[in-house]
Amino acid sequence: MIRARLSEMQVGVMMLTRLPAGQLRDPVPSIAASAWSFPFVGAGIGAILWGICAGLLALGVPAAMAAVLTVLAGAMITGGLHYDGLADFADGIWGGHDIARRLEIMRDSRIGSYGVIALILSIAVQVTGITALAGTPAMGAAFIAVAVFSRLCMLAVLLILPPARADGLGHSAVGGRFAVALPGMAVAVIAGGALGGAAVVLAVVMALSAAWVAWVARAKVGGQTGDVLGATQLVSEIAGWVVLSALIAG
Repeated sequence: MIRARLSEMQVGVMMLTRLPAGQLRDPVPSIAASAWSFPFVGAGIGAILWGICAGLLALGVPAAMAAVLTVLAGAMITGGLHYDGLADFADGIWGGHDIARRLEIMRDSRIGSYGVIALILSIAVQVTGITALAGTPAMGAAFIAVAVFSRLCMLAVLLILPPARADGLGHSAVGGRFAVALPGMAVAVIAGGALGGAAVVLAVVMALSAAWVAWVARAKVGGQTGDVLGATQLVSEIAGWVVLSALIAG
């Protein structure tokens, strides 16, 4: 039982990061079976980024520069996975005239104007939000809570929306039940505990932002894809930094 859960966690780390996760042993868990681990992987990512940002600040690096380098580190840790998803999502949703064309654009590796704008704005908001909280007592809790909540939002969209394609990540990850979100919800409660009442507002706003992405995806392409899931994570994370910068640093 424990070995199976550890293998599923390995798959989660491999799916969401470029961090070393060791060798998988047969039988290899499916993505659907491993989806419960997404918020846990998020907690690890948040902790690493907190350590990087705190270390840079301790070395005397200005808050804005520390924020830029921390966002860069996050992109390297995740392999830019969610940024790619957001760019493809923006290009496909607003660049196509029907479902087939939108899905075709989302699968294209090239980035269009909508994708570029989405990336610029998302990075700008992340850097601004981290800068606002840099050096505050809530910085560590903010990094971890935003990372956990955003992966939980991604998991929720995966469970709620049907796959838009008959192949790809979104299709291969289907099959989990809502119970798989319970461990992540518990981690989210713990992660948000240090933020006090701000955690409730944070959770609501991030959930609403994820619901918006899900609504657009359902209306425009009929369901979720890997790009939709990546966009969900990043859009909800951006919303989280906006909320925390307003409530804590504002």
